[in-house]
Amino acid sequence: MLFASPQDYLDSPHKAVTLFGMSGVGKTTVTEKLPKQSWFHYSVDYRIGTRYLGEEINDMMKRLAMRDATLARLLRADAIYIGSNIQIDNLAPLSTYVGKVGNPELGGLTLAEFKRRQALHRQAEIQSVLDITSFRAKADEIYGYPHMLIDSSGSLVEVIDLDDPHDPVVTALVASSALVYIEASEDLMAEIVARGIASPKPMYYPAAFFDEALARYLVQEGLEHPEQIVPDRFVAFALAELMGNRAPRYRRLAEQHGYIVTADEVAAVQSEADFNAMIATAIARRPQPATPVHDAPASPTASSHSPSTLAV
Repeated sequence: MLFASPQDYLDSPHKAVTLFGMSGVGKTTVTEKLPKQSWFHYSVDYRIGTRYLGEEINDMMKRLAMRDATLARLLRADAIYIGSNIQIDNLAPLSTYVGKVGNPELGGLTLAEFKRRQALHRQAEIQSVLDITSFRAKADEIYGYPHMLIDSSGSLVEVIDLDDPHDPVVTALVASSALVYIEASEDLMAEIVARGIASPKPMYYPAAFFDEALARYLVQEGLEHPEQIVPDRFVAFALAELMGNRAPRYRRLAEQHGYIVTADEVAAVQSEADFNAMIATAIARRPQPATPVHDAPASPTASSHSPSTLAV
């Protein structure tokens, strides 16, 4: 969804914006600056962890509980309930489920199980993005939200093909929202990588990248099989390269289909007016197509535990 002019965006009665970029650039934080009564917040990661991987996550926690004799007895007797309490600002259950490859005694996953979960995450992310179209209608028709903010996963560019003009994920995003890339400065990028190395978190890796990185790491460390890996060390090894590979593809997606703002601009947003002004500025910076692509969309879309978040 491209706009003929900044004013075209500002005058739109039903705004929909998809924010994408590195984890840590401010996608989720900026949503707190928008009025919850008029902006529906759709978190792709939250949708993944509730709708598509919710049962897998709960089964993981039950398996862990069954290792304890007392909890196992209570579970078998249906005396306790164990389930995920994932929230938009606390995705720990999903992160824990994705896990890290490596020595099971150090909290790692076997290679087969890690790849199984990675494949499930990929499909869940694709479907969660495709769901945006129907959620735009629900947000307006059920709850009366005029606007929608889509908080994408950091791995968005890993589930699309930028060389395919008919890629279903890109097509769904472009049809339902304005794509806005939050670009990190070199300093912020270095800070994000440093944080990730100091406190390694589970990541989604494109399959080819993961296989190649894993093979190099095993040779570098003189290991014979993945179950010998110290999980955090592999994450630290692959992180900078993974982030470096994503950055130019984020920018390419924005140059093809959307707009670019800086992380500093996002950090300066304190209100809805600031946010809309930032998007308008980004629209003004983009070279305009010969024929405007955008007409103000019909009604928006979504669903949730509380109306202003994504649930179901």
